[in-house]
Amino acid sequence: MSGVPGWPVAFRGSAAVAAGLVTRDRLRGPRFLRLFPDTYVAAPETPPPDLTLRSHAAYRYVEGRGVLSGYSAAEVLGASCGPRNAPPEVTVPHRGQRTPPGLLVRRERLAPGEIRAVDGLEVTSPVRTAYDLARRGDLVERVVAVDALANRHGFAPDLLLHFGGHYPGARGNEGIAQVLAHADRRAGSPMESRLRMLIVQGGLPRPEAQWVVQEERSRTAVWLDLAYPEHLIGIEYEGEGHADVGAVLRDVGRYTTLVDKGWRIYRYTKFDILHRPDRILAQLARALERARST
Repeated sequence: MSGVPGWPVAFRGSAAVAAGLVTRDRLRGPRFLRLFPDTYVAAPETPPPDLTLRSHAAYRYVEGRGVLSGYSAAEVLGASCGPRNAPPEVTVPHRGQRTPPGLLVRRERLAPGEIRAVDGLEVTSPVRTAYDLARRGDLVERVVAVDALANRHGFAPDLLLHFGGHYPGARGNEGIAQVLAHADRRAGSPMESRLRMLIVQGGLPRPEAQWVVQEERSRTAVWLDLAYPEHLIGIEYEGEGHADVGAVLRDVGRYTTLVDKGWRIYRYTKFDILHRPDRILAQLARALERARST
């Protein structure tokens, strides 16, 4: 044990120098990056540093004065849902020194039960993190965050209503009901949530999330990301993991089973969701119309 919190991933430079772990000259070399005042990280093999590493550095910078929150807390809690370029975020109870560039500082009250320790870091609890992220930004991304945290930590999104009562007048409280009207903790990934929201905001019926299709003969089951079960229409988000050879082979049998049972399957990628939303809506609208007319 080095005795220096966070060493060698993210740490205070003065503490590492005082402990004899590194010299000031080496800190200025290529092995380390200075992200905040007196706060360094081990230089990543593929820069720039990701949100996880930047969040570790942010915590070391405010250690003893604040905790990780927002997308940084979600990252540490295993519910990554923020954009790649999201700034690391911390919450502190009082106004203090000037905020350094690249760090988002929230000044809000936190009750003791709203803080959790994770791998040597203090972060807002899953439900508190969801409450914070549900109160700001675009509706779709607010729903994505609540879905991700509720799915990973198994809580009912309606719990966020308790925070609104506990913190009356908090900025963004008025938007929580709208988020809860769309949230679904069954969502399997942030992109699945974005696909579901694209469909709903496009005026189509809300599909079921993680719909189970039973295969009686083999006594197995197939999960569909989204589905209109009454019309036998399945909607799948195909992430990078589906490009793996093993995943491709599994998907072949999976989709053949569904087609054999009468399902029509629509498969979409990140590119479709981000750049071709109108095509997705048009295809699904035609599918529903055909199903209703047969």
